[in-house]
Amino acid sequence: MEGRTVRLIQTAKDTADRLAEKKSITFQPDEKGTENHLINIYDDVRYQTVIGFGGALTEAASVTIDRMGEGSRQEIVQAYFGQETGLGYTFCRTHINSCDFSLGNYAYVEEQDPELEHFDISRDKQSLIPLIRRAQETAGSGFKLFASPWSPPAWMKSNGEMNHGGHLLREYWPVWAEYYVKYIQAYAAEGVDIWGLTVQNEAKAKQRWDSCIYTAEEERDFVKEHLGPALEKHGLSHVKVMIWDHNKERVYDRAKVAFTDAAASKYIWGIGFHWYSGDHFEALSAVHDRFPDKALVFTEGCQEFFGVHAGSWLTGERYGHDIMGNLNHWMTAWTDWNIVLDEQGGPNHVRNFCDAPIIADTTTDSVIYGSSYYYIGHFSKYIRPGAVRIGCTKYTDQLETTAFLNEDGTIAVVVLNRTEEELPFVLRYKEELAEAVIPAHAIQTLVF
Repeated sequence: MEGRTVRLIQTAKDTADRLAEKKSITFQPDEKGTENHLINIYDDVRYQTVIGFGGALTEAASVTIDRMGEGSRQEIVQAYFGQETGLGYTFCRTHINSCDFSLGNYAYVEEQDPELEHFDISRDKQSLIPLIRRAQETAGSGFKLFASPWSPPAWMKSNGEMNHGGHLLREYWPVWAEYYVKYIQAYAAEGVDIWGLTVQNEAKAKQRWDSCIYTAEEERDFVKEHLGPALEKHGLSHVKVMIWDHNKERVYDRAKVAFTDAAASKYIWGIGFHWYSGDHFEALSAVHDRFPDKALVFTEGCQEFFGVHAGSWLTGERYGHDIMGNLNHWMTAWTDWNIVLDEQGGPNHVRNFCDAPIIADTTTDSVIYGSSYYYIGHFSKYIRPGAVRIGCTKYTDQLETTAFLNEDGTIAVVVLNRTEEELPFVLRYKEELAEAVIPAHAIQTLVF
């Protein structure tokens, strides 16, 4: 290995570096038994395999892109799904019926119709499905899409509306299970395969937008008695089912209820989680340690509240810190929220404006990249589907690190520095050393 070069890619605050390829560093023999500033890499210590990284394809994203010129549309899609020039996204999410980032409430069966005879996805065909197809074509054969409902149709619910929580009425549990089947079949007819499902977005949240409450026991029983059997009956057992799809602070509690019931657990592939209640990385390890056969998937996160955070560096660091912590606690796949929003942080039918890594200014046809876009890229571009997390230790908690072995044999090490100081480190691999420095408020990916 002596003399082998290490590519160094950097994004740093107060510089022009944005996923910038810097001067490479070189491995040299560890002749003196160096002890200081080490980041150790052990490729014989193996953890989870990564499925992919991606973002959510929502009606808000699709109609925003539609309002841009063709050049900008192409730029946005390539920026995310391009394998060479973009972030290499392959793992994406979309919504069943409307979500808050839709132009309004809608369902595929608007009026009471327990037989689902009038099931109709024509609303999605206008803008959303064309975006999904474009993403799918750009990403290539490895593209995976999972879908989440924010609410059943109003007529199925206890409160008679799609917003403000409410519960799925027991009499409609079997109908709602068939609804997922109809959805998967309808999308397949449009050339879009649904790889996975979550049972309910944010199953604990009563929101002023599309929402529906499930207790842990209700979610377990719905999957066990209705959704799982319905998928099985229609030859869709290959579709991955995930529960919870909400914040990390209760991810273990929800997992325990569902996964200790063998009749329910056999239908459930994994559990989804969000970041809005804090880090709780240890909760992910608790789920993995108790249920090592279940996947842990980050299904949503964004810089919430107050719309666009133009020029913010903290948003990028928030993404970097959370992705790093999740990966180091057994996360297998990661999905951002809206891939793009307009200059207001919408559209959103209840004015729940948020930020996105790319903002499309529809008044000037400008594509604006936030710091989060580049921080995500330090993971998604270099930790590819099929990569395995490997052993990694660091000399200081001032740095955050993770390491992966890709299927092509390359190793990607991500180093995050959220401090005010430039910090040195020495990459150590199989008795070879490569010296580096990371600036303050920066992220680096080292590939060799």
